[in-house]
Amino acid sequence: MRVEVESVERLLFDDGSPVRAASAVAPLGDGFLVVQDDATHAAWLRAGSATAVRLVPPVDGRELFDEASGTKHLKPDLEAACEIEVDGASAVLVLGSGSSPARMRGVLVELVEGRPQVAVADLAPLYAVVAEALEVSPDVLNLEGACRVGDVLRWYHRGLPSAGVPSGSVDLDPAAAAAVVLGRVAPGALTVSNPVSYDLGEVHGVGLAVTDAVTLPDGSSILSAAAEDTPNVRDDGPVVASALVRLDDRVVADVGPLPLVDGRVSKVEGLMLLEADHEHARLLAVVDVDDPDVASIALRLRVGL
Repeated sequence: MRVEVESVERLLFDDGSPVRAASAVAPLGDGFLVVQDDATHAAWLRAGSATAVRLVPPVDGRELFDEASGTKHLKPDLEAACEIEVDGASAVLVLGSGSSPARMRGVLVELVEGRPQVAVADLAPLYAVVAEALEVSPDVLNLEGACRVGDVLRWYHRGLPSAGVPSGSVDLDPAAAAAVVLGRVAPGALTVSNPVSYDLGEVHGVGLAVTDAVTLPDGSSILSAAAEDTPNVRDDGPVVASALVRLDDRVVADVGPLPLVDGRVSKVEGLMLLEADHEHARLLAVVDVDDPDVASIALRLRVGL
């Protein structure tokens, strides 16, 4: 699988401040929503403009979180975003990564008369069921990606192959997931099915782990994956390589390395499908540069299938 970078864009809000720690992206109205994992707001980008959309309330009065200020443990860590249908209209479901109560929330973003309307719910009982299905401890959950596959929502656990924790996924009913966030169904009542683990290969001796996914028109999936060199799931390490992985019926069919951008590995954390045919796909990918003072990057990728 050949991957080409068509364009590179630094993401900035209209006031010039950086879009931080881009962790997911999904279409919203006439633009797309970029989720920041260390902030209470997302960025809604459309027609050359980027405006803030509140996803969760402030935490201890704070809107931004980082390691330097000792507030990293408070961040909502919203890592997955997926377009779903709610009451016949398009919406975006945003999900936390897990591992702590602060990171076990779901957010539903709907457009009402052209304006984002947001619902937030504590999903801790659901995360407990997901951890059990994946056979991991709840405190090491790292659910980083989601996409629609047929009539299910496939939710991906990044894991950490270098620490002996493989990537995996579970399936949910997307309508039921939306109903949970809207308070129509109890979180513990949502059925979790089809737990699967993946071996995505390795680069320079470091295992690739899934960071997001999109579904192609033929039903296959493309995953973004990063090889992070760290001995445990709690401490960050250098990302030595990144790649796109094509899955056919959950089996790895092809792997293509992501080109360096400005001589650096691009830690792609979110994917959105722009268009595809039987030979090529064009994707929007968002990159977390792991520096709260530096704008996240949007890449437009052309992928030979």
